[in-house]
Amino acid sequence: MATKNIGIREEVYEHLKAHKQGDESFSETIQRLLEEAEDDWETNFGFLGKEAGEEFAEAVEAERERFDTDVAERQREILDALGEDSDE
Repeated sequence: MATKNIGIREEVYEHLKAHKQGDESFSETIQRLLEEAEDDWETNFGFLGKEAGEEFAEAVEAERERFDTDVAERQREILDALGEDSDE
């Protein structure tokens, strides 16, 4: 297996060391942390640039508003179909 040496700041080393589990190597620790980050969609969106992140947040909010409106309309339609007053 090929290896590479990388330089990291002391505080990064200490932070990484704190995340090691048992007799895990640094390579194993880094691999585990990267896999955990890949599995977490919220973390992955943290890799977006500021502008792309803001666009994503706006799109999510718009979709939530559209969903809420659609649900409210369907509820009114169901209540109307059942002959109930939706203002109660």
